[in-house]
Amino acid sequence: MLKAWDKLPVWMQIPEVKEYYDILAKRKISLAFKRGFDFFAAIILLIFFIPVMCAIAIAIVFDSPGGIFYRQVRVTAYGRRFRIHKFRTMVQNADQLGSQVTVGQDNRVTKVGKVLRKYRLDELPQLFDVISGAMSFVGTRPKVPRYVKKYTREMRATLLLPAGITSEASIYYKDEAGTLGAAGENVEEVYIKKVLPGKMKYNLEGIRKFGFLREIWVMIRTIGAVVRG
Repeated sequence: MLKAWDKLPVWMQIPEVKEYYDILAKRKISLAFKRGFDFFAAIILLIFFIPVMCAIAIAIVFDSPGGIFYRQVRVTAYGRRFRIHKFRTMVQNADQLGSQVTVGQDNRVTKVGKVLRKYRLDELPQLFDVISGAMSFVGTRPKVPRYVKKYTREMRATLLLPAGITSEASIYYKDEAGTLGAAGENVEEVYIKKVLPGKMKYNLEGIRKFGFLREIWVMIRTIGAVVRG
């Protein structure tokens, strides 16, 4: 799962990343458990949630014009790009109607979309991305390429692992949309200069303390946060 250091992209072969690489290199057993758990758990959950996903798909179709899924290019481990799977929660062509981050009371979000976002049900299709290996259950949330280009040298270390459905940062920044909603017209600036660095501190700390059991605990805490709304 962890590539040899000399096989990493050149822009990742820097001292700031090497510190985190060495930590992960000593925890290959946990990395193996992580991938095995991701693959088999994702398959089981996908089978279990098929009826729910079918119901959501029907609700989306009747709620607003547009496709069922939202596909967007995101960045995962080693800078590899992939198209993420999510249920559509916004109006058609929302990317052309505003910022690439969602703010509080965003009028692009549909009625069904508000419910899906509140309980994170829009992320169920990402189980397909976990099975393919593009994502993991726990890891840095996948960003669009334009935001990855804003990463500091140290932030590039988060690309040593696959992007995740949840993380410590996701728990602490669960009201990110509300925070950005107060930014007014400076949404992009606030996200890049304040929100992104804040979330990355948790993501980098997650690598320093990386362990399979710790990731299970993050998943349990995420479920608790979702249930509490």
